[in-house]
Amino acid sequence: MKRLVLLFALFATPALAQDSPAANDAYKAIITHQLQAIAKDDGESAYAEAAPNVRKIFPSAEVFMNMVRGGYPQIYHNKQYSFGDSGTDASGRPYQKVEILSMDGVRYEGIYFMERQPDGNWKISGVVMTQVEGSDA
Repeated sequence: MKRLVLLFALFATPALAQDSPAANDAYKAIITHQLQAIAKDDGESAYAEAAPNVRKIFPSAEVFMNMVRGGYPQIYHNKQYSFGDSGTDASGRPYQKVEILSMDGVRYEGIYFMERQPDGNWKISGVVMTQVEGSDA
């Protein structure tokens, strides 16, 4: 099994868990906005959904988009994506699972970690991407 981990997932900070339907809807809206922005090469909009810990590692929209283009082609361009389960991991970080079908027909599961900001909004604090077993192109 191939495993890809975005560097900023290692630096994600725990947030207060929110397993409410409203929080889950917010996660999906934020992730959708970022995925659509990435697909259009709209780095500023994609970067706007990144939590402060991500912005420290990738200090500009250009640097962030270069990382996505170079390291995560299944996110940068994909055939489709769909949402799976959401919840809270053992360390208290809320997450949303996303299944992504890459342009070459390989399926991946992304776990998007979410972080509540002081203003109450949610941001993406990290992503762990794993190729789904048996989905080689």
